[in-house]
Amino acid sequence: MKEIENLYALLFENIKEGIVIVDPAGTIFRVNKRLESIFGYDPDELIGQKLDILIPIGKREGHKDHHKSFMKNPTTRTMGIGMTLQGQKKDGTLVDVEISLSYLEEGGERFSVGLVSDISTRVEHEKEIMSLNKSLEKKVELRTKELKDSQKLYQLIARNFPEGTINVFDKDLNYVFVEGEELYAMGITSEKLIGTNYLARLPKKLHEDIRTNLDRVFQGEAVSFQVNVKQNYYQISSVPLLTDGGEIEQILVVERNVTQQVKLNNKMLESLEKEKALNELKTRFVSMASHEFRTPLSAILSSSDLISKYLEKGDLSKTDKHLSRIQNSVHTLIDILSDFLSIDEMESDKVQYNPRPYDVKEFFEKAVSDIEVLLKSEQIIKLDFDLKNDTFLLDPRILMNVLNNLITNAIKYSNAGDPIEIKVYDKVNSLHFYVRDFGIGIPKMEQKNLFDRFFRAHNAENIQGTGLGLYIVQRYLRIMGGTISFESEEGVGTTFYVEIKK
Repeated sequence: MKEIENLYALLFENIKEGIVIVDPAGTIFRVNKRLESIFGYDPDELIGQKLDILIPIGKREGHKDHHKSFMKNPTTRTMGIGMTLQGQKKDGTLVDVEISLSYLEEGGERFSVGLVSDISTRVEHEKEIMSLNKSLEKKVELRTKELKDSQKLYQLIARNFPEGTINVFDKDLNYVFVEGEELYAMGITSEKLIGTNYLARLPKKLHEDIRTNLDRVFQGEAVSFQVNVKQNYYQISSVPLLTDGGEIEQILVVERNVTQQVKLNNKMLESLEKEKALNELKTRFVSMASHEFRTPLSAILSSSDLISKYLEKGDLSKTDKHLSRIQNSVHTLIDILSDFLSIDEMESDKVQYNPRPYDVKEFFEKAVSDIEVLLKSEQIIKLDFDLKNDTFLLDPRILMNVLNNLITNAIKYSNAGDPIEIKVYDKVNSLHFYVRDFGIGIPKMEQKNLFDRFFRAHNAENIQGTGLGLYIVQRYLRIMGGTISFESEEGVGTTFYVEIKK
C-alpha cells in the first residue's frame, strides 16, 4: 500500500499543472505543490478553504452557480473556451490561467477536479504581437497620409526607413524612387535601381501574383499583401499617387521585412498548438487513469483485507493467492504510470538518446528474465539468437522500454499456455528482432490505427491497458533511428518486427 501511495504522490506532485480537488460544498479538499506555487500559497494553506479564495472577487458569485451546475451534471471539459480566465493569488494580484475540469467519485461523494495551467507568459506574448501589428499598421497609415497631404515625396523618404524600403513605380513597374535600410543591407544603392524593373529582382514564380496586386493599385485601390523571397517574408503595402489631373501614373509601394515577426507568430502558434495537444493528452490521461487505476486498487484493497482476516485466523494457506494478486495489480499500476511518464517525456522533447556498446545477448536475456514474473499459467518465452556480432550500439533504457511493451502485450493478449517467441538477429548495418504471440490478434479493419494514442481494438476492450504502449514504442524507435512493422490475424496471433540501424 505504501508503494501505491508513493506512485500517486509522484504523479500528483510532479505534474506540470496545478491540481485542485473540491468537495461538493465547494471546499478545497486537496491541492498539489504546483497549484500552491501558481497562486502563491504555502503548503497546506489552501486545504479546507472555500474555492472562492482562488476566484477574482468580482467573479465569485457567478462562479458558485457554475460550480453547482457542474456538480449536478459533471463532464470532462475545458473552462472558458475562447476566453482568458484569471485566478486571484494570495497577494491579491491576478494570474492568467487555463482550466480543464473533470470529476471523481469516492465513498458515495462526487468531487470536482481542476487542472490549472499558468498561461501568463503566453498571454503577454500574444499582447506583444497584437501591439506590434497595430504599431506597424499605424506607421504605414501615417506615412501614406502625410505623403498624400503634403505631396512632398522626397521629404518623406529617408534612408533609415527601418527594415524595409519605400518605392515609387511607374506603370511598367520600373523604379522611379527607392530608399530604405533593407536596400543597403543587401549591398544595393538606390542609384543602381532607378529605371530598372522591380520584377526583375524577384523570382519568376512571384511575378504574376505581384503584377495582379499592383495592377489593382493603378485602378485606384489600396492593396496590402505578403510575399516570401528566399526564406524572407515581406509585407507590401501600396497606394496610388494621383496627379493634379486626378490620374494615376505612379504608385507608392512600402516594403517591410517582417521575417522575424512571421517566425515569432509561427513559433507562438506551434507552441500554442503543442501546449493545447499536451494539455488535451494529460486531461485524457487523468480521465483514463482514474478509470484504469480503479480495478487494480480495488483488487489490492480486497486482497489486503482478506489477508488480514486469514492472518487473524492463523490460516496462511490462502494468503499466497492474494499476495500474488496484489503484486500483479501493483505491476499494472506501474505500467500505467510508466506509460504516462514516457508520453510526458517525449511530448516535452526531454528524451535523451545515449547509445553505447552493449552485449545484445546479455541485454535480451535479462529483459526476458525480469518480465517472466508476469507470465500466465504454463506460458513460456522462447528466446533465440542468430548473431554474427554480440555487441551493438544501443540505448539500454529506451530499448528496454520498447522490449517491455512488446513482451507485456504478447503476454496480455495471449491465453494461458500459449508460447511467446522472440528471435534476435543482425545484418550488416542493423539489429533485428521479432516478438511473436499466438493470442487474440488484431482485427484487419482496425490495424491501420494500431500506433495511435489511446487506440484499443474492439476485441481487447475487456483487457487492462491504456492504449499508449505501441504509440510509445513507435516514438522511441524513431528516436533510435529504428522502425517497427507487424503481421496479425484475428484469432491466430501477432508478430512485431523491429529494425534498429547502426
